[in-house]
Amino acid sequence: MADDLSTPAWMTETGTGGCQCLSLGRARHESAIQKTIIGMSQAIRGSVFSEQIAGRPGLLQETDPRVKTVGLLGLLVVASFLRNWYIILGLYGLALAMAAASRISLKFFTKRVWLFIPVFAGIIAIPSLFSIFRPGNPLWTIWDFGGEVTLGPWSLGNSLAITHQGLKGAVVLILRVATSVSLAVLLALTTRWADLLKALRVFLVPRIFVLILSMTYRYIFLILGLATDMFTARTSRLVGSSSRREDRRFIASSMATLLSKSHALSEDVYSAMISRGYTGEPLTLHQFRTNGGDWLWLTAIILFGAAALGSDLLIG
Repeated sequence: MADDLSTPAWMTETGTGGCQCLSLGRARHESAIQKTIIGMSQAIRGSVFSEQIAGRPGLLQETDPRVKTVGLLGLLVVASFLRNWYIILGLYGLALAMAAASRISLKFFTKRVWLFIPVFAGIIAIPSLFSIFRPGNPLWTIWDFGGEVTLGPWSLGNSLAITHQGLKGAVVLILRVATSVSLAVLLALTTRWADLLKALRVFLVPRIFVLILSMTYRYIFLILGLATDMFTARTSRLVGSSSRREDRRFIASSMATLLSKSHALSEDVYSAMISRGYTGEPLTLHQFRTNGGDWLWLTAIILFGAAALGSDLLIG
């Protein structure tokens, strides 16, 4: 009788059996469903964290979204015209200073900026380092051909080398991309999504486009939450491990269910909007108001951008 009342062996095993519920820890084997749940949870947490940063007291958080959008996008345009990498570094330093004044961790900010896009820009810039693609003064000769080598109508030169002009162009490209991404990330982190979309009306962006973006952003996380609930409910009812074929079948059926739910949700939401007096103009609870500090910040940004362009033209 004592054996019959004891805990079943499968509940105490630490192998792959048992309930494979959602766990954020390192598992011995993660199914596709578990990885999907973790990925969606991280996406939701990342969005919530960005909204928390936008709600903190700070320099850019307290700046009118319309003024902030004009100023940062103006600096982004300036960065695209700069050719001197010292001046680009100065503009990047300004972005870091504004991030610090906005109470954003510089470690988090630089990691978010340098993790993907500038790295890809560096990969794209690699061919321009070599004399084959960009002739110039050689800094390091990799391979001496012993004479001029031609490939059809194109001359490959006498050697394969990294040139001064190629290295300078690659550094300028990477710094320009990093600075542009930093300014864009700074705008996104310090502005609530609804306020950012509303600020786009300053640039005469059609209101239907703004509304579609706003609804997409809002309800994509609602759909992610529904998908997470479906996957969690399924894994919490599993006893033992499921095969990859069963996982694929469940994911396919879940995609169809979510598509049906999203279509029904869109119809319900639009009907609710019409019944509440929607006329086509999106509204937010936050009303924009400018003050002297906003215009002072914008004036400083304009002067810095003009000085950067002027210095770049003089230095070359």
